[in-house]
Amino acid sequence: MELNDFNMDEKEKHPEAVKYVRADRISTGDKKKKVEEEEVCVIEEAPLTIEVEGVDSYTLLSAPLNKRALALGFLFGEGIIERMEDIASLNECEDDSNTIRVHLKDDISRSAGSGRNLMIVSSCGACGSENLRERIEALPKSGDSLMINTGMLPSVYSKMREKQTLFKKCGGTHAAALFDDGGEIISCAEDTGRHNALDKAIGKCLLNGISTAGLGVALTSRLSLEMVSRCARAGIELIAAVSAPTSLAIEVAHKCNITLCAFVRETRATVFTHPKRVTAEGD
Repeated sequence: MELNDFNMDEKEKHPEAVKYVRADRISTGDKKKKVEEEEVCVIEEAPLTIEVEGVDSYTLLSAPLNKRALALGFLFGEGIIERMEDIASLNECEDDSNTIRVHLKDDISRSAGSGRNLMIVSSCGACGSENLRERIEALPKSGDSLMINTGMLPSVYSKMREKQTLFKKCGGTHAAALFDDGGEIISCAEDTGRHNALDKAIGKCLLNGISTAGLGVALTSRLSLEMVSRCARAGIELIAAVSAPTSLAIEVAHKCNITLCAFVRETRATVFTHPKRVTAEGD
């Protein structure tokens, strides 16, 4: 398997992720203004099927780019693989570009994905999971290597916005950006679903042999259980989001030693768990 098969930035600009449609622009304030026909750029959303030999088949709705990264990030986030080395092969199907076929190495357990043959849509991540509490208890605790200052979060979001080429073009996407203790973005991805964007960002690191342990992540979405659990599995120590967390997300972040920041703005943020990693300027 070729690991370095794409440039992280260039792949984000692929035209197959958008399409142009005809629409009518109407005025909601001026009743006399005529309807104007226009061409509008919209994000593509298509099914991606991940077939894991001997385990299961999974279908996700996503923007059709970074498919290998998405497949890897999804399998890692679901606990089907623990590392890149667990995979014997991962290839796009020759007859169907929207199918990724995965073969695990012979010594990898095939039980991780049992009971989860389902369709995961853009707004759903943990649906159909059994024994939720057992899954939560099995999550690892993150380390204590990351420290940031309060001014770093707005800077990270500014850098992430520069990389959101799809959102600039047509809107309709979430983004996830992994960053280091210097506030530099290591991996960034966009997708129609917030879970997919995070899986892609993590999957890119897996493809390129980059460890995610000790990193932070900036998200454009709300924070729910499945987002925090994916970060815990990746060893991410700080999660920042522009929107609200759920109670279960806060509970799991606390358990897994993850700093959870929400409602991030230019001049403020709310830290719900483990504030030790965020220091004031000059401390």
